[in-house]
Amino acid sequence: MAHQLRDMHGAARAVAYLMLAAGPYNFVTGVLMKLGDPLPEVVALAITSCALTVVGLICLRRPERMPRPFWLLVPLLGAGVITALNVGTADATMGPQLFYLWPLLYAAMFLNRRLVALTVAQISAGHALTAFQFQESGQALLDWIAITVAMSMTAVVVAGLRERNDRLRGVLETQATSDSLTGAANRRAFDAELDAAVATAGHHEPVALIMIDVDHFKTINDTWGHAVGDLALRTVADALREAAEDRRHMVARLGGDEFAVLLRAAPYGAVRFTELARARVAAATGLPSGPPSLSIGIAVLPDHADNGDDLQKAADAALYRAKEGGRGRSMMAVPPHPLAATA
Repeated sequence: MAHQLRDMHGAARAVAYLMLAAGPYNFVTGVLMKLGDPLPEVVALAITSCALTVVGLICLRRPERMPRPFWLLVPLLGAGVITALNVGTADATMGPQLFYLWPLLYAAMFLNRRLVALTVAQISAGHALTAFQFQESGQALLDWIAITVAMSMTAVVVAGLRERNDRLRGVLETQATSDSLTGAANRRAFDAELDAAVATAGHHEPVALIMIDVDHFKTINDTWGHAVGDLALRTVADALREAAEDRRHMVARLGGDEFAVLLRAAPYGAVRFTELARARVAAATGLPSGPPSLSIGIAVLPDHADNGDDLQKAADAALYRAKEGGRGRSMMAVPPHPLAATA
């Protein structure tokens, strides 16, 4: 999405706190402290203060009720309201201009660069409208340049820090959910993906769980050394990823020489995946020990289970039968009901 909002919760809180502060502030400074001013001006400020407070309460308590474009346009709306208040009160001093920092920081924290630049441009134009209307031209020019440069530099710094933080967070998330040796997902990520896949699975989108053991892996380590064993594991992980053929999938290393693959596929598609994976492992070069063989167990939801735990048990049982049958082979799980097995 071109104008995707980052962190809906944080954005809602930022808007709510600003509105709940700005409403009472404007009521005190623009209404109570200026009761002798023209009545239309005082009434307009009172209505604006009430509107800000109401919007703040909605953003705090029921942010989902606000239309999505609101969250993208709120810094522009905020800058517009600040400009209107500054013009309405004929106040071009630097104090009220500092309120422009809020829409600027909101845009820099939660929106993309294009909207940040648009917000800076609106702030610059809004301050120019106020300054050149109520100040001597020379002073107005100096103030306008100062505000524009300060807001631009603030936007650049905050957006840069945000992007750097996003990159660091992405690295940490990858490290927390992936296996450092093979680049496959780890057990934590696998469990989360399995729960999500089972929750959305059905007859129109089955989920295959494929459990894989590298045969005689201890022998590879003992005979050729751990470096060759690590290379064999990376070879298997690469082959599993490549065999997915662009299907939605997750390859995970559950520990040692045990891998798991979640695949959006029916039994036939899962069997085809295992054949491709074996072929890719067999074609691997550069392994002094030669390509390892694989024992594989396959279970499909809803054919062999109706929940995540039973799906894992069915795939593990199929893997056990593959190993008991001589290794280097694939076995499909047995349907849980006798009638299903004979259908």
